[in-house]
Amino acid sequence: MTAKLKQYNSDPEQNRTAEAFPFNATVNPAPANANVPDDPFDPASLRLSGAATATIGVKKALLTVPVRKPDKSWFVRTHPDPAFRLETAVIELKEDRETYLIAPNLWPKLATETTFSPRLLQTAINRQGVVFLWPIRLPGADGRLDDWSRSAIEAVGFAATNWVRLQANMALGAYEVSRATGSLSDPDWPETRLGELLRIAFRDRFIDRLDHPTILRLRGEV
Repeated sequence: MTAKLKQYNSDPEQNRTAEAFPFNATVNPAPANANVPDDPFDPASLRLSGAATATIGVKKALLTVPVRKPDKSWFVRTHPDPAFRLETAVIELKEDRETYLIAPNLWPKLATETTFSPRLLQTAINRQGVVFLWPIRLPGADGRLDDWSRSAIEAVGFAATNWVRLQANMALGAYEVSRATGSLSDPDWPETRLGELLRIAFRDRFIDRLDHPTILRLRGEV
């Protein structure tokens, strides 16, 4: 079963040109009747405008990286560089809506846990600039893959070059993929490497020992 691709029309964004901050502006002598501020430390005369702040390169700090599938209302792109995707193993607790990254030395010991599964972690971004890791189920030991996961993997390929939206089609048993047809600009990807994205996303959800509280809880030992 493959993803059903359809078109979605959206209004093109209006390009906005920010005023350049006049660092290199020529300073002309002020006329004699110019209104010169009496206080050189007047906040009103010293405050940067939003355009000036953008010009001098202020960037938002990336402090949170959600691990989740795209919301049905989002248009998203996936990072086209293979270095920004990872095939690994996780434990997913659906009731808690939490995904734990598992250290490789524990994979054989946790393979029988029903919550344990191989996943593709794909770096993605939505139109609001939210960077997230999209976890998609990979084939298990039997090589089988359900249509939901298969259509999601196909959507990852579409989203590498197009803004797309995923919506679940229960009758189809798979995701439908809508592609935006408006003149939407490419995403502004952060310069953060995948390793740092993983560190931020799983800083409190990395399991590297069998006596981890989450493992003990899954096994009914606490």
